[in-house]
Amino acid sequence: MSTTGNPAESLPHLALTHLDSQGQAQMVDVSAKDVTVRQAIAIGTVIMQPETLAAIQAGNVPKGDVIGTARLAGIMAAKQTAQLIPLCHPLPLKKIEVILEPDATLPGYRIQAIVKTKSETGVEMEALTAVSVAALTLYDMAKALEKTMQISNIQLLEKIGGKSGHWHKPD
Repeated sequence: MSTTGNPAESLPHLALTHLDSQGQAQMVDVSAKDVTVRQAIAIGTVIMQPETLAAIQAGNVPKGDVIGTARLAGIMAAKQTAQLIPLCHPLPLKKIEVILEPDATLPGYRIQAIVKTKSETGVEMEALTAVSVAALTLYDMAKALEKTMQISNIQLLEKIGGKSGHWHKPD
């Protein structure tokens, strides 16, 4: 850690592109970057009691279709990322897929979002936003059954495209 308390100063090889020379937040200029196909995959989980999982799977939730609503919320959230995250670029998204799979070993749901574009910048934030909002919506739809559900492990799994190429989270 640096003496100023700025963690970036202790890692001089890592430039924070969203900060100008005075440390002020700025939107990165991507106009000189090549337009390429870019894709990101994010994942997360919602952990719940086995009884809650069973009720969701059986469709016995007072608010209705939990999984369909959460999927739609994730798709809509990916499209709104630039309005939610201050320095994100609005992007022409070409594909948004949100998958919610039950997992009795959690117990709960595993959520995955795949987002794709053809642009100058990546879609990592869109994929992470889709997973986050899908998880929040699942919680909202099922909270009448259980308020102790846990949203966890939201993370980027993979990104493809751009200058840095293909990246996959190490196992």
